[in-house]
Amino acid sequence: MDLRKLKTLIDLVSDSNVSELEITEAEGKVRIVKGVPPGPVAYVAAPVQAAQPAVEAAPAAAAPAAAPAAPAIKGHVAKSPMVGTFYRSPSPGAKAFVEIGSTVKEGETVCIIEAMKILNEIEADKAGTITQILCENGQAVEYGQPLFVIE
Repeated sequence: MDLRKLKTLIDLVSDSNVSELEITEAEGKVRIVKGVPPGPVAYVAAPVQAAQPAVEAAPAAAAPAAAPAAPAIKGHVAKSPMVGTFYRSPSPGAKAFVEIGSTVKEGETVCIIEAMKILNEIEADKAGTITQILCENGQAVEYGQPLFVIE
């Protein structure tokens, strides 16, 4: 990416309410983060590859807090296939797809995850009985996050 384009992006972030901007092009990736330190506003323009170690460190720090909850889960864990917002029912006020104790078949819809304004029906990847629902309705979920326990 040429320096003029980079300067334009920095000015764009500076003049807006955007605090972080990431651009991917054929030449590579650039991530600009606007901070508000006690002095002048600082800008960091770095390739995403350099920023990834910091991103990878965050889940490692969160892992010890999640570790005590792991032994309570017995059975098959159905995980989120994407990042988005978890919904238990097809619309507000409608009956939930599944409840604790519901019997599900493989391929049956168990929830919806909204990603980028698209509602994605998530299907059970195993037949059995729902023993735990691990997310709240309307909660943001990450890729691979446990949603249900099926026995």
